[in-house]
Amino acid sequence: MIRRAYIAVVDDDESIRESLPDLIGVFGHEAEAFSSAEEFLASKRVDQTNCLVLDIAMPGMSGIELQRELALQGRQIPIVFITAHGDDRICHRLRQSGTTECLLKPFTDTALLDALNAVLH
Repeated sequence: MIRRAYIAVVDDDESIRESLPDLIGVFGHEAEAFSSAEEFLASKRVDQTNCLVLDIAMPGMSGIELQRELALQGRQIPIVFITAHGDDRICHRLRQSGTTECLLKPFTDTALLDALNAVLH
């Protein structure tokens, strides 16, 4: 059993921000949603984050740019990337780092749970 984790959802899509924290709560974790990478970085929760569920394509800083910024800051936060604008090649490249999973929208509850379990182990 994975311990209760704090998971930040970063997505510009309001429906994702409204639904995923509740679903992640059902999985037994605490979750909070942010509308942009900049909003997440400005929050006091960055250092408490055990995992990011992160949209790739957002206005302003993209999910991949946020990943790079966190690495520059020395923060190694596991990431589940989500995207409506990608394909399996993008996901394959992102998974190669070993600390990420990638889901194409729309994805199932089970797919999200499996991805969270993979990066939290």
